[in-house]
Amino acid sequence: MIRVAIAGASGYTGVELIRILSQHPQVELKAITSRGQAGQRVDKYYPSLRRHCELIFEEPDPDSLAQRVDLVFTALPHQAAMDFVPELLQRGLKVVDLSADYRFRDPNIYENWYQPHKTPELLSRAVYGLPELHRREIHSANLVGNPGCYPTSVILALAPLLFGKLIHAQSIIADSKSGVTGAGRGASLTTHFCEVNEGFKAYKVTEHRHTPEIEQELSGVAGESVTITFTPHLVPMSRGILSSVYANLKNGISESQVSEAFQSFYLDAPFVRLCGTEVPSTLQVRGSNYCDLGWRVDERNRRVIIISVIDNLTRGASGQAVCNMNLMYGLPEGLGLNTAPWQP
Repeated sequence: MIRVAIAGASGYTGVELIRILSQHPQVELKAITSRGQAGQRVDKYYPSLRRHCELIFEEPDPDSLAQRVDLVFTALPHQAAMDFVPELLQRGLKVVDLSADYRFRDPNIYENWYQPHKTPELLSRAVYGLPELHRREIHSANLVGNPGCYPTSVILALAPLLFGKLIHAQSIIADSKSGVTGAGRGASLTTHFCEVNEGFKAYKVTEHRHTPEIEQELSGVAGESVTITFTPHLVPMSRGILSSVYANLKNGISESQVSEAFQSFYLDAPFVRLCGTEVPSTLQVRGSNYCDLGWRVDERNRRVIIISVIDNLTRGASGQAVCNMNLMYGLPEGLGLNTAPWQP
């Protein structure tokens, strides 16, 4: 059994991790931490967990965790993770970090979009935790930077076409829509019911922090510099992401070549489901670790449109983190994750 802890377990990604790990046949969840909720039972804070988890939130203590667990999921805010993760690694623990602190290879890019990095020396050790791109490296990693939710949906939509040199790398537009849980559980005017209900708005236009993360990974796949136009939107639903991604096709590329590229690239990807020309919906991936991809070729404009849907809390965060843990321990990739989505 793998003994695990969740640091920062009181947020939405934390409760999603508990939900998944409580059913994992090779995991024993030993500890959950939260400074704000220390001393409170988790099933009082999240009644949905009654009969599934009776742990009590505790203060985060690296020494205490090192005596009880093998791996820690750090579901902490940006910057807070880089204060905690090095202490866990020094004590011989494996870490899957759900913040942005260990997703970037270049500390200067992180600093430009977030703040100065306190442990840049660890970035070369961290593996970007998108299994479809880095499965082999994840197997041998002690530190995995779990991808962001928007980047997961956009990168998976574009990787086969960039790898196959089918599209122009500088022509990409990603138009993404997310449910409100993507903003976290903390109270905020922007996610207040009256501000979100019956509304639909773009935010952080041209300046969203997930942009450089997407560009880093797509550039690696393409073997050349890739820049994108990325615009996120907030929609009045609790969970789910739908990304509509547009790119110009190179001369002579046919619809059949586009389809072959997706089928070849994701041949051994258990959590990517290809819908072909059918348009997927967020409802069909809700509560699951799947990414569903559909595509159409606009012959008139020589453009391809890819529709990518994920659950932002599962495939976009906690489910993907558990998938990374499985790979780090040589377990089947889908262990504990092969449940059908919730529909309706």
